[in-house]
Amino acid sequence: MKRISVVTPCLNSERYIEQTLRSVAMQRDDGVEVEHLVIDGGSADGTAALVAKYAHPHTHYISSRDGGPAEAINKGLCMASGDYLCWLNSDDVYAPRALVRAVEALEAHPEKAFCFGHCPIIDADGREIRRLITFFKEFWYPLSSRFVIRVLNYISQPAMVFRRSAFELAGPLRTDLHAAWDYDLTLRLWRHGGCVRVKRPAMACFRWTPHSISGRGYKRQFAEELACAVDDAGKWAFSSIVHRFVCWGIVLCYGLMSRGNRP
Repeated sequence: MKRISVVTPCLNSERYIEQTLRSVAMQRDDGVEVEHLVIDGGSADGTAALVAKYAHPHTHYISSRDGGPAEAINKGLCMASGDYLCWLNSDDVYAPRALVRAVEALEAHPEKAFCFGHCPIIDADGREIRRLITFFKEFWYPLSSRFVIRVLNYISQPAMVFRRSAFELAGPLRTDLHAAWDYDLTLRLWRHGGCVRVKRPAMACFRWTPHSISGRGYKRQFAEELACAVDDAGKWAFSSIVHRFVCWGIVLCYGLMSRGNRP
């Protein structure tokens, strides 16, 4: 049986992490061997107790100070023993059968470096929000290509799984980035086989709140994504030029939505 390793970085995450832990544990009922590595930056709340509640022989919990989420994810990925790798942040959740479907897709396409699927956005209470953003990303799924991923980041990280072999070739997440380390890794993974899409239903849900990284630092996030795209394709590549305009438009839209979220 193929093993898939899930890394969850966390810090004082008791508000949401139980939902995350439950969604990972649920994947084991689907017949896939799941290793879960929870890398805690030194939580002082009830996070450790919740991890213990969902303890499993293939659950590993480490709590020590680190340099942030990217460093924690790298630590977990280096420890992971799975044939397939991924990470799920401590406020995101998997849908039923998400991981077994990912493994099936990659087994059916052994030449592909990674797979991705649908990923709705939810709020603090688990209600789907920002459907227009989800629709915009999904519009590009049928056109998925190296050019398109260089133009905009339409792949949602919680719904992505990659081969260990591809990750070893691509290298670890960049810890110098504040928010775009997932997009940078996606670009590098693409060099080693491209991707395959896992069709509906959704694989995971991404939680957005005003206090999340994407909520409070979206301008920096999209500036970093543009820099990553330029590094990958070249400053004067057509995709880089288009990405600049896309970045400007997305930041404008996010700014308008942020105004709408103010009390």
